[in-house]
Amino acid sequence: MSPRAGNTGPHTLAFVESPVQLLNVLEWAHAREPAAGPGLTLVVLSPIDPMTRGQLRRMAELARDDGHEVRWEEARGGASAPFQTIGGLAGLLRRADRVVLGDPFSRYVQLLLTITKARDLVVVDDGTATMEFVAQLARGERLVRWHRKGGRPSPRDLAFAPISAAARKRLTPSERHTVEIFSSMPMEETPDGVTVTANTFAWTRDRFGPPRITKGADMVGTSLVETGVVDGDRYLEAVGSLARTHGATRYFAHRRESTDKLHRLAVETGLEIVRPDLPLELIARRGPIGRTILSFPSTVVHTLPLALSGTEVRVAVCDIDPAWLTESASPRAQGFLSGVTGTARDVTRLSAVSAV
Repeated sequence: MSPRAGNTGPHTLAFVESPVQLLNVLEWAHAREPAAGPGLTLVVLSPIDPMTRGQLRRMAELARDDGHEVRWEEARGGASAPFQTIGGLAGLLRRADRVVLGDPFSRYVQLLLTITKARDLVVVDDGTATMEFVAQLARGERLVRWHRKGGRPSPRDLAFAPISAAARKRLTPSERHTVEIFSSMPMEETPDGVTVTANTFAWTRDRFGPPRITKGADMVGTSLVETGVVDGDRYLEAVGSLARTHGATRYFAHRRESTDKLHRLAVETGLEIVRPDLPLELIARRGPIGRTILSFPSTVVHTLPLALSGTEVRVAVCDIDPAWLTESASPRAQGFLSGVTGTARDVTRLSAVSAV
């Protein structure tokens, strides 16, 4: 029997699609205990990517160790999978008093939001996307990921628009329901009526570490090439220059980075490529980790200083040179990435490196 199986109270249903979202649900539950503990059911809407699935399975083990129920859904396992998944979850959704979600931009999640009657909705961090979600909600804009903003809506976008609009309305506080945002990210605009709770990574610090710190530097990878924002050749040149300048020896790959790109990185820079089996916040806290962690603008420049609070590890962030952006990059990209860096606390800022 789970440690919380005998508890009674509001039933909480959480939907996650990435390891970081699952981590932040655990952080939210830890911050809310004992109020959030009873009846927490984590539903993993599993992606196809093998590395993401592997990290999710490891995170699911940690969630079960904490006494939470985990329900694994092969949500993308074929053409009929979405219908089977949604049909199987409909009853749970209608009974839930509180729904926690990690990606308000997800079409899957937006569709599920049209089913639930929960009085309490909670959005936990999905990285830098949370910053854009909060700003769009505050301005009453349609929900669209920052790296896609500026492009024309596809026929699929237009067909889904009514559901997306309904989800945005559901994520706006009203007399019938509350909305909480649990985040470690800075927010310039806060939507009216939304409760914002700080994610301090207390669960991570309680569960892991403190880490053994090595003398060298480690580098954190990014999926900006894979999302079409940054040119691949420019990215490799920048990584090589940073590694030489700061003496980095390891490169912690982002779970979405392509195998071909990582192979090129290893050959051309000499860096040891590490594919983490857990989110980087847990890897760093568990250690060993370099005294300096180098990163480009990404979620970790906000989360790692919190997870590594009380240690001597320094997080340094390198700006993205506008010349690195692709022709297809969203007009919003440079400003958004600069904002990610500029609002980071307790980090060292490095100017963009020159290609050589």
